[in-house]
Amino acid sequence: MIELPAEFKRRMRLRLGEDYARFISSYERNAYKAIRVNTLKISSEKFKKISPFTLSLVEWEPAGFYVGEEKAGKTVFHAAGLYYVQEPSAMSAAPLLQVKPGERVLDLCSAPGGKGTQLAQNMRGEGIIVLNEINFQRAKILSQNVERLGIKNAAVISESPERLAEHFAGYFDKVLVDAPCSGEGMFLKEENALKEWSAENVLSCANRQALLLDSAQKLLKPNGLLVYSTCTFAEEEDERQVENFLKKYPYFKLLRQNKLYPHQCAGEGHFVALMQKTDGEEGTVPSFCAMPPSKNVLSDFGGFCRETLNGIQFSGLHTAGNILYSVMPECPLLPFKTLRVGVRLCEIKQNRVEPCHALAMSIDSDRVKTVDVDEKTAVAYLGGNTFSYSSHLSGWAVVTYCGYPLGWCKLVNGVAKNHLPKGLRI
Repeated sequence: MIELPAEFKRRMRLRLGEDYARFISSYERNAYKAIRVNTLKISSEKFKKISPFTLSLVEWEPAGFYVGEEKAGKTVFHAAGLYYVQEPSAMSAAPLLQVKPGERVLDLCSAPGGKGTQLAQNMRGEGIIVLNEINFQRAKILSQNVERLGIKNAAVISESPERLAEHFAGYFDKVLVDAPCSGEGMFLKEENALKEWSAENVLSCANRQALLLDSAQKLLKPNGLLVYSTCTFAEEEDERQVENFLKKYPYFKLLRQNKLYPHQCAGEGHFVALMQKTDGEEGTVPSFCAMPPSKNVLSDFGGFCRETLNGIQFSGLHTAGNILYSVMPECPLLPFKTLRVGVRLCEIKQNRVEPCHALAMSIDSDRVKTVDVDEKTAVAYLGGNTFSYSSHLSGWAVVTYCGYPLGWCKLVNGVAKNHLPKGLRI
């Protein structure tokens, strides 16, 4: 059993009373492990048939499954973006927003992307989801997860909540604030959460959370929904935070509030509050200003599409430098550090098209030239190796495993040359 801080135990004893003994005994087990199937690429039912794990359902997320002690982040299916590794109780927040295709959605504190990509799955590629992370290095990890899962309608940015509130006032239908917190629900999972805990840090986190909520309420249009969540049990960061927010902004009403404790659920614990904005003005934001590609770029990419992509047509074409993007039509102006918007299609190098990894991960395998490989070859490919193939194909192709894309290769004289980005190689 881990050694918990004495002050933390005192606080929890006062809060839980007779339930305290059960709460403390929950720290004698290992942390729960779970995955969320990426339904943008595969249904839960199909995944069950090919899963390398024994699965049992997470009750609050239809695509969530417990997986025991397996190293779920080290499989070929993970590299293919068929699932996201996520703590089970953390899956309880996003469903409360009930996002729908075509909506405008913001995840204000998004990295590494568990809740934001969970929201994106329910949008089915329609509408716009803005995933923000103020820490640029963490935003890079978020962007990689968006790419791996093949999300087409996301913008990944790195900006302060205050600046977002100025630009996007009254713009979003739904906003998620998964606030940085004291991490009391992470003690079994992350050693740093245990080391860094203190009563002073709880208050410091509560102050930061209040500022986040100040910005979040500005971002919503009238009747918009706000979910506030933490992975901590401290009342200052949870129930009291919501109470203070509702007093400060009386045009919000509380619709639902849940607190999951680790002795009451099969998870490490989470707090979630769903609130609705009942007043205010709807805001407008200028549309994203696309830079149309030149005739030469259109010609080069069109030739690539005919040869490799069965002539697929892409909308919202936009060039930045020598990179060609497909930007969703609903995309707003983004005057921020932007790591990803829509799908990065290709790089044009001296009239030569080099397809981007994001394109491979976001396209259905039946719409592109593919080379399907066995598990041993797939592992070798993910490690950066070339491999031999026996077909008559040549040129660019997507390497697939069980029909699911892993990345690009270039077929030349019976050898598949590896074009998986070096930073993604295992």
